[in-house]
Amino acid sequence: MMDDAKILVVDDVRENVRLLEAVLGARGYEVISANDGAEALALVARDPPDLVLLDVVMPGMDGYAVCEALRADEGTAVVPVIMITSSVGEEKTKAIEAGADDFIPKPLNHHELLTRVRSLLRIKRYHDTIKAQGAELRELNRTLEERVRAQVDELERLRRLQRFLSPQVTGAIVSTGADSVLASHRRQVAMLFADLRGWTSFVDGVEPEELMLVLHEFHDAVGRLVKRFDATVGFLQGDGVQLFFNDPIEIPDAPLRAVRLGCALREELAALRDRWHGRGHELDFGAGIALGYATCGEIGFEGRSDYAAIGGVTNLASRLADEATGGQILITQRLYAEVEDAVEVVPAGEFALKGFGRPLAAFDVRAVKERR
Repeated sequence: MMDDAKILVVDDVRENVRLLEAVLGARGYEVISANDGAEALALVARDPPDLVLLDVVMPGMDGYAVCEALRADEGTAVVPVIMITSSVGEEKTKAIEAGADDFIPKPLNHHELLTRVRSLLRIKRYHDTIKAQGAELRELNRTLEERVRAQVDELERLRRLQRFLSPQVTGAIVSTGADSVLASHRRQVAMLFADLRGWTSFVDGVEPEELMLVLHEFHDAVGRLVKRFDATVGFLQGDGVQLFFNDPIEIPDAPLRAVRLGCALREELAALRDRWHGRGHELDFGAGIALGYATCGEIGFEGRSDYAAIGGVTNLASRLADEATGGQILITQRLYAEVEDAVEVVPAGEFALKGFGRPLAAFDVRAVKERR
């Protein structure tokens, strides 16, 4: 509201000051006063008012000199000044030349005074708003380069992360700026390996264009499921894929989510397998899933890196995938203990896996039970 504005009254006649204080104070304005020009300039220097009512005739500095001093100072150059004159002739002209915004002749008309005050305060508020907006714009321009640099850095981080993370996980990391998750750390993960059966003979018997088409179809199916189940891509190379869950973002149902993705991939590839058979290709699918601790983090070199999970669980899932026959999804006993209420399995027996000292039991996942 304009009625809370601060108005400086400058007049060496105390009765005139008290009159203006009464008229303006009754309208809610804060009124301060000075008895001469020097005192007025000192008050303004400490705390500029929103408007100045300035008498022309005063001892020492007259009103014209005070007005010229206000206009010469950048901090008060736009403070509205109403000069109180005793005539409308020569004094009016000198007031305008000194920089006054308006003038009021004596004796004062209270209604006219309040109207002039409100009008100039409104203009002052507009100016203050424009000045503030200009300062904000200058600050925005000043920080534009920094903000653009930050956005470029964020896009670079996003590009790096998209090589091995699902879009949902990538977005979470970029939004938090948590690059620390890429540093080496230990985490329990559900690891899934899957590849195509009959690949070697297929490669030897087809043209490169057909090979690339099959790879595209396989990778496209994997990519859709990576997004759907928030999987982290360890690698996607030729006919094989390594995915893991619970890192770099922790999830409560990592073992079951890995099994669900494996079953969904089997369904996707069942349709692809029929299509491939129609083109004369004898291809099938097998997978292995294990649960255990791995060392996770970014590996590689400048300009080329991957996000990996390294450890016994990785080797175990890979070895199980090698043992799986067409259409099988083999899971370890440890992982089965986490999902047994949600999946249908049959024992697959024990396997003597390379790199493991004793045979390990595995289960063949037939289906994921419907949620109730």
